[in-house]
Amino acid sequence: MTSSDLWDGATAGRYDETASAMFEPAVLDPVVEVLAGLAGSGRALELAVGTGRVALPLAARGVPVCGIELSEPMVDELRRKADAATIPVVVGDMATATVPGSFAVVYLVWNSIGNLCTQDEQVECFRNAARHLEPGGRFVVEVGVPALRRLPPGQTAVPFDVDERHLGVDTYDVVSQQATSHHVWTDDDGSTRRGIHHFRYVWPAELDLMARLAGMELERRTADWRGSPFTAESDTHVSVWRRP
Repeated sequence: MTSSDLWDGATAGRYDETASAMFEPAVLDPVVEVLAGLAGSGRALELAVGTGRVALPLAARGVPVCGIELSEPMVDELRRKADAATIPVVVGDMATATVPGSFAVVYLVWNSIGNLCTQDEQVECFRNAARHLEPGGRFVVEVGVPALRRLPPGQTAVPFDVDERHLGVDTYDVVSQQATSHHVWTDDDGSTRRGIHHFRYVWPAELDLMARLAGMELERRTADWRGSPFTAESDTHVSVWRRP
């Protein structure tokens, strides 16, 4: 069994609303543009497809998209938008579950590689991606750069979102690379909801080694989907590895 947190029905039902900013065209359009370009006339596979935030607009561009998703309630939410013929989904662990056929691009977005909370599982995820790629195919990962530079000595918590409706704080264990996102949301009636999400943070160089273990090589790394240069100040990256 994967170490990933499992999204339940209540969380899945609120997911699109909670993540509404990630559905904005200014955020989503560059993602779809890059992935459609990499897919070309081929197929795409999304690991942790969720409710279809990326898969649906990518399919609307004419790219055949399949998905792997651990949470059945998340797939249920996706099914409210598209049937299984439009976006076929295998319910299972993205490190081991398989989908028939081969793909021009396999992608894993918005920090989802961290859902696998052990290094071994993350390595297996890279191997699983490589198994699904056709020769010359690409594996794309979007993930944050660990914010450890923001931790003064003795501090373990870093806020990542503070506004009227949401407070988000990450806590880090710098020995194990385990981390937890702590959320407090304020609803319309003034009540609050709390939530936590466990993840394993991972460094760009560590991901490159995982790719090499899976027989892939780094093709490019940018700071975002718009192609901004990746620098020492970048807090996210979009990395593309190629299967020879």
